Amino acid sequence: MKASSLNARDLLIVTGRYAVDVPPGRIPLSDGAGVVEAVGEGVSRFRIGDRVVGTFHPTWLYGPFPEWGQLRGTHRDGWLTEYLTLDEQSLVAVPDHLSFEEAATLPCAALTAWSAVSGVGPGDALLVQGSGGVSVFALQFARLVGARVLATTSSDAKAQRLSALGASDVIDYTSTPEWGTRVRELTDGGADRVVEIGGAGTLSQSIDAVAHGGQIALVGNLAAGGGMDVTRFFRRAATLRSISVGSRSDFERMNKAIGQHRLRPVIDRVFPFEDAVEAFAHFEKGPRFGKVVISH
Repeated sequence: MKASSLNARDLLIVTGRYAVDVPPGRIPLSDGAGVVEAVGEGVSRFRIGDRVVGTFHPTWLYGPFPEWGQLRGTHRDGWLTEYLTLDEQSLVAVPDHLSFEEAATLPCAALTAWSAVSGVGPGDALLVQGSGGVSVFALQFARLVGARVLATTSSDAKAQRLSALGASDVIDYTSTPEWGTRVRELTDGGADRVVEIGGAGTLSQSIDAVAHGGQIALVGNLAAGGGMDVTRFFRRAATLRSISVGSRSDFERMNKAIGQHRLRPVIDRVFPFEDAVEAFAHFEKGPRFGKVVISH
């Protein structure tokens, strides 16, 4: 193991708030990258010395999402370790231009964003919420295909960084709590795609923000709040689609695009392995922009 990264799921697991029971002593973290040090008999996908990164769903290789299986950090030990034995089918190659720290950000956040913006094209308007890993990756991927990206944040400093990455408009959701209406004004009708991070707490505003016939890609449920106004959603003629990260073939297609465009993940901070506890504390409470990574 060379590097791992943190996701909201990982914080819920280590603080005992995850929806699935986790055995005591389970090694955490969903994402990681490293070097192949040994291979078993019959292994053909990788050789000793190859740089690899793990898939979030170890057995989802291609096609539509089958079902939730044995995930790292819950059903199986995760990536916060020195060595890990895996099935060759649950790994993909690291893009050549990326470091291990950058590669470790890809399995969950990047692939979720890739799936969430799938189908967005030139001239479409995409709305992202905040500056976490999924939102920043979604911004980057959408800009690669020529889409217009709008973003919400509560920080002037983060607004500047979102603009530097290509966001055309950044809305302060503290001074503009009805930001969904503002998105509709800025886009003359609403966003074609909304990457929904907050879930119950922000879905109402996302319904306001989405264009008629648009899509809300539900990737998180991080904000507390009320229920969904079904009538208002119905009038939008919109689609609500849940995102379950992606398959290995999706991962490989994403990595091909990352390699072709020389895209670099945005890392907020890298912590050494021995400071993993501090990494979790920073992820939970510290202001961050992009991914929090642990270097092994």
